[in-house]
Formats: sequence, C-alpha cells, structure tokens
Amino acid sequence: MTRLRDLRVQIFADGADKAAMLELYGKPFIRGFTTNPTLMRKAGVEDYRAFAWDIVAAIPDRPISFEVFSDEFSEMERQAREIASWGDNVFVKIPITNTRGKSSRELVRRLADAGIRTNVTAVLTLDQVREMMTSLAGGPAAYVSVFAGRVADTGVDPVPLMTTALELLRPYANVGLIWASPREILNVFQADAIGCHVITVTADLLKKLEIVGKGLTEYSLETVQMFRDDALKAGYTL
Repeated sequence: MTRLRDLRVQIFADGADKAAMLELYGKPFIRGFTTNPTLMRKAGVEDYRAFAWDIVAAIPDRPISFEVFSDEFSEMERQAREIASWGDNVFVKIPITNTRGKSSRELVRRLADAGIRTNVTAVLTLDQVREMMTSLAGGPAAYVSVFAGRVADTGVDPVPLMTTALELLRPYANVGLIWASPREILNVFQADAIGCHVITVTADLLKKLEIVGKGLTEYSLETVQMFRDDALKAGYTL
C-alpha cells in the first residue's frame, strides 16, 4: 500500500468549522480547503462574509474555495467577483447549473476571461466535464469537482468515470480534477492510483487516516474486543 507521505494526490480538507480547519492547517499533508453553504450552515456560520474573511486571514497560503449561492447568473457573477477579491488563494465555486438546470458555462467563461479562479462544482457526468473544458481553457488556475461519492451512491463505480474525466482534462494544464465527496479512505488511494489531482476529505473522514497501514489481524482483535466491551457495558444477559 502507498504510504500517506508518498501520495501524489493532494488532500483538501472539506468543512466549515473554524477550529477544525485551523487544526488541519497545521498538518503539512493538507494542501488546501473547500467549503460550501451546506457545510457552513451545518457548522452554524451566520455571517458568510465575516466567516470567509476570518478564514482567509488565518489561512493565507493554501487554496480555499468559497461558493456562490444565488440562482441567477448575473448575481452569481457579482458574488463571484466579490469572493475572488478576498484573497490571492481564493477559488470561487460555481455550480455546474442553476436550480433550473441551465448551464453555467457562459458565466464560467466570463469569469475565466476576467482572471478569476473558479472551482466548478456538483459535476456528476462526463458530459458536464466536456461542457466546462472549453470555458476554462486558457484561463487562470481552475478546478472541476466531480462528486465521485455521489456517483458511487447510485451504485455506479466512479473509478472509470474519474479516469476518463482526468483524460479529458489532461490537455488543459490550468485545470485540475477534484475527486469530491469521498465516502471512505480507500477513495484517497483510488484517486491517487489514477493520478487525480485533488481529493476533498471531511474532518471526520480524515481521522481515519490514523489507521492507514494498520495490521488487519490486530484490527480484527480490536473489533472483537469492542463488541465484547460494549456487551459488558450494556449489561446484556441471555
């Protein structure tokens, strides 16, 4: 198995809890950060702008993605331009479509032409990857976030899809592929094996990195001990 320090894929921490983000900032293997309105709401963030300014001030030297939240492209563009002004390390997350299913392709092109670094998010199909390639071509650094975990949730193996997405994006040196919404630590190693550029991982999932390489016989014994201890604590009798 590839050791953690030998991974080629960059690990970005996905979340919106400031304390957790700052703790992870201290770990050299965390190469960037991403968040979204859902994670921010879950973390209790009330002031979007104030939270973002606080985080950018605390983490000024690694990529951080913040997402627009309007459903109208004109307002998305205004929000994107403001978000981009928050720091040189900031990427603006633009959803692949609005809630009416209309493509954000033209908006992404305008932002790229303006030199704004984007992270096209909520991508689940190869057609959506193809759709964004020409919009991002020749622009500043950008990412396409393919939600491989959600693909897997539908019963579809995401590895072939991600492998093809990587090949589609290979001619575009400015565009990185993100393996988004992983469901297990194995996904980190799958992403690494195909040469994916980035994988986003939540703080809860990152905790499991501590057992990477653990001996399976030892792990089996610990599992048996856990079941036995919990049965005793519960006071079960038969």
